[in-house]
Amino acid sequence: MLEEITIKNFAIIDKITVRFEEGLTVLTGETGAGKSIVIDAIGLLIGGRGSVDYVRHGESRAEIEGLFHIQPSHPARTVLENTGIEVEEDMVVMRRDITDKGKSVCRINGKLVTLAVLREVGQSLVDIHGQHEHQDLMQQEKHLSILDRYAGSRLKETYRDYLARYRTFSQLKTEWKKWRENDQETASRLDFIQYQLKEIEEAGLVPGEDEELEKEKHILANSEKLYSQLGHAYESLYGEGRALDWAGLAMSHAEEAAAVDENVQELKESMDSAYYTLEEATFSLRDHMDSLSFDPDRLNEIEGRLEEIKKLKRKYGNSVTEILEFASELEEEMESLSNKEEKLEELEVQIQETALDLKVEADTLTDLRRQAGEKLAEDVKHELQALFMEKAVMEVRIQPANKGYTYEWDQGVSYFNENGQDQVEFLMATNAGEPLKPLAKVASGGEISRIMLALKTILAGFQHVTSIIFDEVDIGVSGRVAQAIAEKIYHVAKGAQVLCISHLPQVAAMADTNLCIEKKEKEDRVITNIRPLKEQQKTDEIARMISGVEVTELTRDNAQELLTMAEKIKSNA
Repeated sequence: MLEEITIKNFAIIDKITVRFEEGLTVLTGETGAGKSIVIDAIGLLIGGRGSVDYVRHGESRAEIEGLFHIQPSHPARTVLENTGIEVEEDMVVMRRDITDKGKSVCRINGKLVTLAVLREVGQSLVDIHGQHEHQDLMQQEKHLSILDRYAGSRLKETYRDYLARYRTFSQLKTEWKKWRENDQETASRLDFIQYQLKEIEEAGLVPGEDEELEKEKHILANSEKLYSQLGHAYESLYGEGRALDWAGLAMSHAEEAAAVDENVQELKESMDSAYYTLEEATFSLRDHMDSLSFDPDRLNEIEGRLEEIKKLKRKYGNSVTEILEFASELEEEMESLSNKEEKLEELEVQIQETALDLKVEADTLTDLRRQAGEKLAEDVKHELQALFMEKAVMEVRIQPANKGYTYEWDQGVSYFNENGQDQVEFLMATNAGEPLKPLAKVASGGEISRIMLALKTILAGFQHVTSIIFDEVDIGVSGRVAQAIAEKIYHVAKGAQVLCISHLPQVAAMADTNLCIEKKEKEDRVITNIRPLKEQQKTDEIARMISGVEVTELTRDNAQELLTMAEKIKSNA
């Protein structure tokens, strides 16, 4: 649920903090007091479209922050975890700032997030429904997902099986399409592959060749310096009075000392070992010097070979090993392209087999949707009867999809997409003798309000949202219909937190919490204030809603009668 929201420098709101309770909260107030502005702020907080017009005149930014409490199983947690956002004590703090330059900054639990992430999380927490913004219920492309949620776990399991087969099918179709590219492109690709392979093969590359050549080049390029340094090292070790001579003398002295003191024996052996090691190194130095020779032709040969390899690297890889791996890939692709017809036939067999399995799962989905659609239509009809639309009829129309991957059968063409093979639309006839029409085209505002409320009542348990907001959805109704709508809104609030802006006293009387929104002037500026109403204030506010102008004892009595009747209805609910 939405526990608290703070709004600062937003439109005519200076700064307000509002705490919300569970159940039904009704926001009332005079027209223009700022009721819808509060809903606009919540809409912005959950990812709605921002505008510099929302920033209060003379301020640099508007700030909105909301605290939500979510259950451990809420789907928003998955999005938050995937984004690396921790949820502590089931609390989520969402914040959005909009500057006077139009820049939007979004945070969740203190972490900067994109607007897309804010929207994905926010719209799973709050569902805002207004008179002219029918959201999912008024958008035909969303009807299928609504029906699927209503259908429940059995359809969900079938859909999971369908989706796995669909992904295999779509991959096969994509691969088949790639292989069906025209022969000219295939021939051009084969020629190009053959040219590349020939160039690499003629080079006669050996793995690691470039590294070995670079080492040899370095040695040849510095051969004079190398010979000189090796010579100095040899001369320092070998000859009369040189290191090896002195080491031999030291070894002799150590041998004589060991004859006197046996404790020197181990040291003497260490000196012997060091002498022979040094002697061997000296002879190795001499042999290596004798093997050195400077060959300018060999250096030129190496430089030419490295330049050839460098040209190949620019085309095919960063090393000889990568070039050879690339050549191996080319050979595999050439073999595949050369056997194109065989590959196509193989893919067509796989597509056919997969399509048969996919069709079985899609047909099962369609059957389950038809069953759920019939039940949903009956449930809506029942709800509308309680809202005094006794003659209203709803139909959930399920037709074959007309977009997606196609497959031709003897009986025709099937379209498969991520949702199955169906497209769903809610149709409605509000009066006897009228034809069924798309839900979005039902003309009467009062009828739209009741149809929407009936669907919301049925689907409240399937929406997963923590809060539902009704923004003046009761416009165009009065009398007994107003009372019926008030009871339905209260019924929805038993399954989810509901915030409702209303001008109907019947709705205000059913509220668990009443908030009054007022507009005042302070220091020559208009500001909006929200205050919770106590019992007597609640009676006076409902009386104001009844009379419209002056509150009298009669309107107070009428308000008290509405409140008493509401308590009886709530106690029996």
